[in-house]
Amino acid sequence: MENNKKIENLLALILLNDLKDQGIGEKANYLNIVGFSHAEIAQFLGTTPAVIKQSIYIVRKTQKEKPSKQKVRG
Repeated sequence: MENNKKIENLLALILLNDLKDQGIGEKANYLNIVGFSHAEIAQFLGTTPAVIKQSIYIVRKTQKEKPSKQKVRG
């Protein structure tokens, strides 16, 4: 079981390395999508679960708003 946790941590670090130019919200959102809890993500990013929850909320809200802001050309 401990080996599985090490593998999960390694994969999370690889993902975070690929996202090094992204903000905390984007990083947290991707980690949440692949199944990490807010507490686990907070530990990876050195913050609190509350900050992670709020960051994910903001990213997802922003993503939903983007398509509606685009103008349709006719």
